[in-house]
Amino acid sequence: MLPQTGLLNRRGEKPSVAKTLVEIRSLARSHTRTAIRVLVGIMRCEEATPAARVSAANAILDRGWGKATQPLENSGDGALELIHRIERVIVHPERLDSEGT
Repeated sequence: MLPQTGLLNRRGEKPSVAKTLVEIRSLARSHTRTAIRVLVGIMRCEEATPAARVSAANAILDRGWGKATQPLENSGDGALELIHRIERVIVHPERLDSEGT
């Protein structure tokens, strides 16, 4: 069996998954400034394809503002109807008496 380099810690032990994930996350975060600069460069590059520029812009917006919320689908459990009712109550409370809902 060939030795697996890079999988053992300094004591010759296999590191825990949690510790490994923390180290990976830390390493990735250490490159944040560079990654943002690259994305901004792609977004501003007139020679980049429109798809690449849009993708870079979306990645920047997602990082800075969070991902856009996804619309709810009507799953048949009444959740969407409840949301519509709440919207009607908040936006048009005067209509409740005439509609009876």
